[in-house]
Formats: sequence, C-alpha cells, structure tokens
Amino acid sequence: MANSTAPFPDAGALTGVGPAPAPAARRARLRSLLTDPSAGPLVLPGVTDALGARLVESAGFEAAYATGAGLANAQFGVPDIGLVSLGEVAAHVDRVASATALPVVVDGDTGFGGPVAAMRAVRMLERAGAAAIQLEDQEMPKRCGHFDSHALIPAEHMAAKLVAVRQALEDPATIIVARTDARSVLGIDEAIRRASRYADAGADVLFVEAPRTVEELERVGRELAGVPLVVNVVEGGKTPQLTLDEYAGLGFRVVLYANFLLRAVIRAGTEALAHLRESGRTATYTDRIATWQERQNLFHLPQFSAAEAHFDAAGVRP
Repeated sequence: MANSTAPFPDAGALTGVGPAPAPAARRARLRSLLTDPSAGPLVLPGVTDALGARLVESAGFEAAYATGAGLANAQFGVPDIGLVSLGEVAAHVDRVASATALPVVVDGDTGFGGPVAAMRAVRMLERAGAAAIQLEDQEMPKRCGHFDSHALIPAEHMAAKLVAVRQALEDPATIIVARTDARSVLGIDEAIRRASRYADAGADVLFVEAPRTVEELERVGRELAGVPLVVNVVEGGKTPQLTLDEYAGLGFRVVLYANFLLRAVIRAGTEALAHLRESGRTATYTDRIATWQERQNLFHLPQFSAAEAHFDAAGVRP
C-alpha cells in the first residue's frame, strides 16, 4: 500500500482546500502594488462571488474588489442602499477570499456604525480574508456613490472612526481605504479637505467618489499627491471615463471597475435566456458560452480529481 501520509504534490492548486498565500503575504503583495511606481496603475475589477474572483484571477489581474453594491444586487437581489448586514458581508468575503490567491479589497461601507462598531467590523473582515478594507463617510444606511441624495457624517466623526479601526486591526499591514462622498453633497473643495484629513487619521489609500470633470480629477490628484488614490469608473456614472494612462497621468494609483463584470454578466445572461425562450434550445448558442472543459478547468476539477486519485492510491478512502 502507498504511504498514506505522502503529500499531494499539487495541493497549492486546490484553492480553498490546499495551501494558498497567507493573509499577511497577500497584504504585503497589495502594498507593493500600491507603492511601486514601476508597476503602473492597479486595475481593480469588482466581483460579486467566488466565480467572479476566479474569472478575475484567470484573466491575469493582480487583485479583486469585493463590491458592496454587487453583493447586494447579485446575492440578495436588492439595491445598494445599506440593506446587507455585517455578518452577511463577512461570510461573503470568506467565500471570495477562499476561492482565489489574489489580495481582496473589501467594500466595508460605513463600518456598520460608529467607531466601536467599525472596530468590530474590520476585525471580522480581516479574519474573513480581506487584504484591504474600504470605509466611507456616509450616514447609515448608505447609498451607492453614483446615486443622488447622500447624507454624510461629520468629518471629525469619520476621522475618529479611522483612528479606531487602525488600532483594532489584528495585522497592522491590513490596508485601510478611506472614501468620501462629499463631492455629491458639499462640493469638490470639501471632498478634498475631508480626504486629506482622513489621511492624517491613518488611511493608507484615499478614494474621492464621483468627481464630475477632468479638472476635478486633476485637482484630486494634485492636492492629495503622496497617498495612493482610487478613481471609481462607473459606466454611465458621474466620473469621466478615461484611459488607464490618462488616470495615471492625473495621479491615480488604483482604477476601480467595481461593477463592470456584474453588468457584463447581466447583459450576457439576459441575451442567453432570451435566446432560450425564443428558440427553445441551447444547441444554437453553444459558441457563445463557456465550453464544458473551460468550466471544469475554472473550478480546478482536474486538480481535485488528481487529489482523489492520489489519496485513493494511498488507501485512505473508506
């Protein structure tokens, strides 16, 4: 009989089962991507589930963004108006982070309350696998940054929240992203002032949501230089859609496409189901869907099958 303790040589390929990069290694990798000027802007696609994380990783991106709006839409069928609980977000992050070797940036919304509540929130999200956690200065319940009618907490309250969450982190390498929605409520001057204050309070990365013009983007990049900056690209939203080089030239280190993948899937699924409804068959649509083998490869079936065969040969299966 084969040695039942013999290691499976490809265990690292079984994401979620075998070894994967430790959380600390993922956070270090993300920090390197954010601070290395030779790396170019970090393109950050949003994901709504483990499938999305696998697609982002397979496409060759360096990190994934667990989108709060996408979670609300795709997993609960509700709009992004603060209806999803902290426990639901943490469970979701655990599934996403377990399905990929990439660092995962997590949309933590408002931190689910004041400073003490936010301390608990970041601890839970860290333990679920977050490499970075984004917090924003809206009141609860929050709204999508490209909606209208936002309400903000005072800047000093947000600064206190950032100080608190920095002290609450289990791993000091965990990255804190501070987002302000002040542009939509109080104008670009206040948005920049708030973001600067949030950097002083301990934020590693700044995210001024929804600048309206290239001139406003340029001001954000110039006046907040020295801290990695996020620009959120919302197709049809309020911020100008530019090229990666243009965003980088304006001073942005991270270019976030939070719900591009979700919207692409909505359109593709709608068209596929319309075809099925109209034709009553799928054989005429197979050139527009993933092949059987592409699907199995994406979810690592060959590696899982090899692991089963390995341990069967070791005589450990009942």
